Amino acid sequence: MILGASLVTFIPRVLPLVVLSRIRLPEWGMRWLQHIPIAVMSALLAQELLVSDGAFSMSPDKLVAAFFAFAVAYLTKSLLATVMTGVTAMMLLRYAFAL
Repeated sequence: MILGASLVTFIPRVLPLVVLSRIRLPEWGMRWLQHIPIAVMSALLAQELLVSDGAFSMSPDKLVAAFFAFAVAYLTKSLLATVMTGVTAMMLLRYAFAL
């Protein structure tokens, strides 16, 4: 069971790496691939910020924390600083409004 699960996890990660390392992608393909991380992150963030219990919901505390995290990300380009800012802002906002 563990070997099967390992194989199922290993193949989708290694197979594209092996195949794509042996071929040269055209310039338009490389430009297109550069947009995938941004699109995936946008989809994940939009779902977390705008959807709650399967319905559209704009939680002010999440939006404010996201604003601070985006500002730090833009200014520092540091993943650690961005995550720490977002977590700290969310913690402080929830603590402040829980009183």
